[in-house]
Amino acid sequence: MKGSTLFQVLAILSVIGSVLSKECTNTPTQLSSHTFRYQLLKSQNETWKQEMFAHYHLIPTDDSAWSDLLPRKILRQEADELSWSMMYKKMKNPGSFKVGGDFLKEISLHDVRLDSDSIQGRAQETNLKYLLMLDVDNLVWSFRKTANLPTPGKPYGGWEAPDVELRGHFVGHYLSATAQMWASTHNDTLKEKMSAVVSALSSCQKKMGTGYLSAFPSELFDRFEAIKPVWAPYYTIHKILAGLLDQYTFANDAQALDMTTWMVEYFYNRVQNVIRTHTVERHWLSLNEETGGMNDVLYRLFAITGNPKHLLLAHLFDKPCFLGLLAVQADDISGFHANTHIPIVIGSQMRYEVTGDPLYKTISTFFMDIVNSSHSYATGGTSVSEFWSDPKRLASTLQTENEESCTTYNMLKVSRHLFRWTKEVAYADYYERALTNGVLGIQRGTEPGVMIYMLPQGRGVSKAVSYHKWGTPFNSFWCCYGTGIESFSKLGDSIYFEEEGSIPSLYIIQYVSSTLDWKSGKIVLNQKVIPVVSSDPYLRVTLTASSKEGSEQLSTLNLRIPIWTSSKGAKATLNAQNLDLPAPGSFLQVKWSGGDKLTLNLPISIRTEQIKDDRPEYASVRAILYGPYLLSGYSNGDWNIKTGSTGSDADWISPVPAAYNNHLVTFSQESGESTFVLTNMNQTIRMEKFPKAGTDAAIRATFRLIFDDTLEKISSIEEAIGKTVMLESFDYPGMVLVQQGTENNLVVTDPPKDTATSSFGIVHGLDGKDNSVSLESVTQKGCYIYSGVNYSSSVGMKLSCNSSSSSSEAGFSQATSFTMNNGLSAYHPISFVAKGGSRNYLMVPLQSVRDESYSVYYNMQP
Repeated sequence: MKGSTLFQVLAILSVIGSVLSKECTNTPTQLSSHTFRYQLLKSQNETWKQEMFAHYHLIPTDDSAWSDLLPRKILRQEADELSWSMMYKKMKNPGSFKVGGDFLKEISLHDVRLDSDSIQGRAQETNLKYLLMLDVDNLVWSFRKTANLPTPGKPYGGWEAPDVELRGHFVGHYLSATAQMWASTHNDTLKEKMSAVVSALSSCQKKMGTGYLSAFPSELFDRFEAIKPVWAPYYTIHKILAGLLDQYTFANDAQALDMTTWMVEYFYNRVQNVIRTHTVERHWLSLNEETGGMNDVLYRLFAITGNPKHLLLAHLFDKPCFLGLLAVQADDISGFHANTHIPIVIGSQMRYEVTGDPLYKTISTFFMDIVNSSHSYATGGTSVSEFWSDPKRLASTLQTENEESCTTYNMLKVSRHLFRWTKEVAYADYYERALTNGVLGIQRGTEPGVMIYMLPQGRGVSKAVSYHKWGTPFNSFWCCYGTGIESFSKLGDSIYFEEEGSIPSLYIIQYVSSTLDWKSGKIVLNQKVIPVVSSDPYLRVTLTASSKEGSEQLSTLNLRIPIWTSSKGAKATLNAQNLDLPAPGSFLQVKWSGGDKLTLNLPISIRTEQIKDDRPEYASVRAILYGPYLLSGYSNGDWNIKTGSTGSDADWISPVPAAYNNHLVTFSQESGESTFVLTNMNQTIRMEKFPKAGTDAAIRATFRLIFDDTLEKISSIEEAIGKTVMLESFDYPGMVLVQQGTENNLVVTDPPKDTATSSFGIVHGLDGKDNSVSLESVTQKGCYIYSGVNYSSSVGMKLSCNSSSSSSEAGFSQATSFTMNNGLSAYHPISFVAKGGSRNYLMVPLQSVRDESYSVYYNMQP
């Protein structure tokens, strides 16, 4: 293998990698961006298009430009060594390869079931609803149009629209996602829908009769091979091939495998023609347009078929000018389009798995190391505006356009492979971090089909106001929608891994409430995780095993002890007997069998991490984590935190008691035909229109009741009537609503020394209606929080007394009476208050944030 022509060329390009490096992608670099390409192709500005495409490739199209870089002895061999026939001959005996090491085996999705009340279970269910919402005829509309078949239904919009060159990519993702979701749920309706898509695509392929299958005509590949502007046709073909292969792998659809091999035969012949007509360098030149994971899916196919054609074609979609940089261990990935190149690395990992060539293990190990050490955010994600920035210079990149969701999806694949090969806890820790913070929060709560493209990392940013904002179920279909529906379909695939043997061994690397039918161990394992909360700083897990068919087979459990925990306070028991725990960052190994019960309690603490930036002026820029959860603070751009001088976390951050959710209220009034709510707007109190949940407006309209008796406890807000309270603003913890005298606006500020001016009595509403309340000043009896009558948005709130009001008595009663309901926002079970310079911050897991403005990095000073 190492003596093959392709290996020689890789070695040569590795040496000259410093010359080619950034020429491994389109220029100007914006053309590599899916966002930019869509905007450009939709534009009517022909001058702009011509200007951008005039420099489509930085690398000269003249083959001699490549040849000039090659040593003379290689040029003398060019006619033979780089010919198609010689490369094919080199690949004809794949059985001689020594396949790589003793890898952990994946547990089938068919054998794992997520608990519906877990975070992962809810995310999976939300995704299932979306997959079932999508219409088969609409999905395959452009495929049928390309095949000249009747087109019932109507095409979807966004990136699947009939005039978009990337159309069809999402359908490939849909095939992968539905196959994995069916394996995860065995939903019969989904099985029928995905089988119908495969059947419709098969009809299209048969109608065209060449093996070609796509939602766009093959003319796009003519342009690709001629080095003319075109939007990533192989990127889409990769998605379709991967989707069909997943239908075969997870749903045992033999028709899908036949379609895959026929498609690959077509593209094998196309690539063969390019190399025979021109040279292999011409083919590699064309790969400067994004090709997705073509090498990955072809190595996967070869592992199934053993067909040397599939292996050869996979080699030809490896990208030597990029992999060469990694082979010589150069941290020189800045400026590259991240999601173009991560799939290339995943493909190189499959090359290692099917050939055993250790170079490709080294490549992916180094790649993971440099991304994680120099190019990743606290989420585990990477990229800014789809590209890698300079290493260890991330403080300058924080904005709305970090991080691309696709990159996180693909980095999870990289780390998953590395864990299977090495069993190193660090890769499992990374997987947990990236999944928890970079994937689980890209859905908008439980709204099916509403996801984001970018996960902003800047100060005072919002998922709702990035360039793409939240997508829509039927008119987005971005690349990150495709990877999104896959991510939420396979949430059970990296919880458990196994080693088969006389005593089977199970590795548990994620703590997720779920059930495993472990066939090798002949047990059914139930994992129950008590939801993590800030007031009880422990991860608490219970594992129980029940034997199958009376088997008493002994097995080994290997439980990940995460790097974020500590030995102090950690505890594990097996059948009530204490176990010795290893240090964090290793595995607890336990022998067990059916009927056993294991409990694991792991301490969770607050920790901070400096941003990946080695410039001294950014040493204070840090993220805050609680175990695996990245905390984000509700913020409009403020980011100063005062940590105190003792070095104790208790000086600057404290958990929010769970009981506080019983004290959250929203006050509303009807005015005209609209409902308005009492709102903190920039620390002044106004009446604003009733907001949507999960927004800044909903946060600003939520207040916590602080009782005059600090030990007061209530189980429902109705119990607050008749009591004296202060009103704390939900997103300005520690600040309360304060009176400034009658007829003056109310403000939100630090509590005054004389708390009477910030205290109100909650009394039955002056309007006499059931369920209404009025808020009476403690210091000025007969004076109440007053809105006015028949107002519109942004009316200022003040303290007004009946005798001083120019309104009628009925109008005064109406303007001072509110409906008091439970707060529009609530404290997440993991909630903290962090002390700031000019204000405090309510900190919650980033995954829980919807439209609210937040910051994930803070300037932390003593």
